[in-house]
Amino acid sequence: MSSDHDANRISRRKWLGSVGAVGVAGAGALGAAALMRSRSEPPGLDDPAPEPAPRGVYMQAWEGIDGFDQGSHDGTAVDPDGRLVLTSPTGTVEYTDPHTEVARTYDTATWTSPEVQLPFAGTEVIPSWNARTPSGTWVEVAVQGITDSGEHTDWYVLARWSRGDDDPDIQRGTVEGQRDTRAGVEVDVLAMRHNHTLTGLRVRATLHRIAGATQTPEVALLTAMVSAIPDERAVPVSEPGEAAGIVLDVPTYSQHLHKGHYPEWNGGGQAWCSPTCTAMVLDHFGLGPDAEETGWVDIEAEQRPQVDHVTRYVFDYTYGGAGNWAFNAAYAGERGARAYITRLRSLREAEEFISAGIPLICSMSFTEADLDGAGYGTNGHLLTIVGFDADGDVVVNDPASQDEADDGKVRVTYPRDQFESLWLTTSGGLVYVIAPPGHALPEPVDAAEPNWV
Repeated sequence: MSSDHDANRISRRKWLGSVGAVGVAGAGALGAAALMRSRSEPPGLDDPAPEPAPRGVYMQAWEGIDGFDQGSHDGTAVDPDGRLVLTSPTGTVEYTDPHTEVARTYDTATWTSPEVQLPFAGTEVIPSWNARTPSGTWVEVAVQGITDSGEHTDWYVLARWSRGDDDPDIQRGTVEGQRDTRAGVEVDVLAMRHNHTLTGLRVRATLHRIAGATQTPEVALLTAMVSAIPDERAVPVSEPGEAAGIVLDVPTYSQHLHKGHYPEWNGGGQAWCSPTCTAMVLDHFGLGPDAEETGWVDIEAEQRPQVDHVTRYVFDYTYGGAGNWAFNAAYAGERGARAYITRLRSLREAEEFISAGIPLICSMSFTEADLDGAGYGTNGHLLTIVGFDADGDVVVNDPASQDEADDGKVRVTYPRDQFESLWLTTSGGLVYVIAPPGHALPEPVDAAEPNWV
C-alpha cells in the first residue's frame, strides 16, 4: 500500500525541469513546500559506491543586537531582548487578504540585511525566521539575489507570516506567481532558473501592524540557507561515528491516528507528517501546547490533540498544506525554540546533532522497495531522526510507518546506506533544526561553509 502524502509533487517535478543546470531540488511532505527531485530510475543503491560530489551548503543568520545592527533599519529597531521590532512606521500598505478578501491598512517598517557573499555558486535559497506576531500584526520575508552576471534580482516574497488565525489576523501564506527568467519561488524555496546561479543575496523583513495601533511583531531570528546540490542517483554511505548506539527519547506519534480530522487542512491527518514530527520534537523538549491550548480540538487526549494544534498554526493557506518547511520552524520558534531549515551533507553531520541531544526532522521520498521496513512509498514525507543503533543504522520516528494508525509502530530502524542515499538525493539532505533556548549546538563540520548556526 502506498502512502502518497503530496499529490501536488508531480507538478513540481515538471517545474524543476526549468531550474538551473545544477538541478537542486527541495523536498517537502504533505503539502509541504518545495520540489522533490525526480528520478527516472531507482536510486541505484546496489551500484558501486560513487565518489562523493561537492555538496555546497551555507547558512547566514541574523539575531540579537549584534546581528540585526548589521543591517539597515527603516522604522525598525532592536529591543533590549535583541528582537527586531517596529518603532516608527515609515509607510502604509493596503492589503487585501486573498483568502478572506478582508482589506485593511497597515503601518510598515523594514529591516534589510547586508549583502552576503557566497562561497560557491548557489542554486537555491530557503529562508527561516522566528517571530512573535501579536493580534493584528504580521511579517513579510523576502529575498533578493545577486546573480553570476552581477545583477540584482527583484525581491521575491517567501512568506507572509502570522502565527494567529483569528480576526484581525491575516491568513498566513506563501505567494504564487513569482517567476522570471532568472529565478522562481516554489512555495518556500527560491530556485535559480535557466543556468543562472547566485553569488550573493540579501534578506528583507517587513513588519506590519494595523494602522494606528501600537503593538509590534518581534523577530528573534532570520536565516538564509543557500545550497548547490549535485543531481545524483546515489551517494556513498558514510561511516558510523560517535553517535552509534545513541537513541533520544522522543515520543512516538502516528499521523494516521488523525485520519479524517479537520479535512479543511490538507484533507485531514493522514497527510500531516510534518506537523506530527514538529509536535513530537516540541513535546520532547517540553515546548508543546498544553491541554488548555488544545481545548478547541475535538478529540480525546490520547489521540494527541497537539498534532491538530500544530497543523492549525502551520497551515499555509496559499499552498493548501501543513508541510511548509519554514512555517513549521516558525511555529516552533514562536513556542520558544530556536528553529530553522538547513541541509546536511551526510549522516555524519546528523550524528553531531544526535550526540548533542537534538533530534532532526528530515525530508525525503522513496518507493516501498527503496527503503526496507517502511511498508509504504511516498512522493514526499517528513520523519524524525532520533538516533543510531550500534551498527550506525538510522533510528527514526516515522509518523507514517507501515501506513498504520499505531503509535507503537512509529519507532523504526532503517538501513544506513538506503536511508542516507534517499535522503541526500531526493531532498538534498534537508532538515528542520529545532532546539530549546540555550541548548548548545555542535560546531559545524565545515567551518568555511557552515550549514548551521
